[in-house]
Amino acid sequence: MFPRPIEKAAPVAQFAYKAALPVALFVWLLPLLAIFLTSIRPAFDIATGNMFGVPSEFVMFENYGQVLAQPNALRYMLNTLIITIPTVILSVSLACLTGYALAVYRFRWALPLFFVFVAGNFVPFQILMLPVVDLSVRLEMMNTIPGLVIFHAAFQTGFCTLFMRNFIKALPFELIEAARIEGVDEFKIFWHLVLPLVKPAIAALSVLIFTFIWNDFFWATVMLQDDANLPITVGVRTLNGEFVQQWQLISAASLLAALPPVIMFFAMQKHFIAGLTLGATKG
Repeated sequence: MFPRPIEKAAPVAQFAYKAALPVALFVWLLPLLAIFLTSIRPAFDIATGNMFGVPSEFVMFENYGQVLAQPNALRYMLNTLIITIPTVILSVSLACLTGYALAVYRFRWALPLFFVFVAGNFVPFQILMLPVVDLSVRLEMMNTIPGLVIFHAAFQTGFCTLFMRNFIKALPFELIEAARIEGVDEFKIFWHLVLPLVKPAIAALSVLIFTFIWNDFFWATVMLQDDANLPITVGVRTLNGEFVQQWQLISAASLLAALPPVIMFFAMQKHFIAGLTLGATKG
């Protein structure tokens, strides 16, 4: 059912694995390396076709400094935080409540309702563009950050509920029954008993949703037109000149935009791995 660990494979297979792993990692990181090299080379290199060779001049500080000196750069980063953080809080909070109800309470429509949350994850988000835009216009939430936050929270809650319900379902139900016998209020059981036990899962889910929302480009492009409301993923395209493509600045801005999710992952790495492996072993 599960793949055999590489430690149990034949010596030849272990050697091939160890030899192929650095090559695969290099190929996987090659686009990121190309973007980094573009971000530290002058515009002259790109204009003359030197896009993959050694930069003729290293202008890393000049390019990154020019990006940070843009009047809207900090505003785009702040907009992204304003969009991402409330979305993570709303999605994870609703998922914890819904996941607890679907995992603990036994009622007729529990399983069909859970399937509804699961089915929403299989709907291609592109086909929702027209209904979402139409609804946003009707509710006067088009081209507003709160409208994008509410949409993201609603769209991500299905996946978050699937995630949290499975983790809560894996907890020993005897703990909840014992608390009920002692007369503990239902909300206190949820707050003081269940949530502390699934903190690693909450941390892992928060990192995932933070990364999803921070890197969103499609919905930010669809729902936001005002330059003052754009997140960094959409705002980087404004670095292009009207007649000249400044790819070195776009590459530098793209790498700066990718830093917060990477920093958050490494800061939460311990909890993230613990959350993903929670319940993987028994005893």
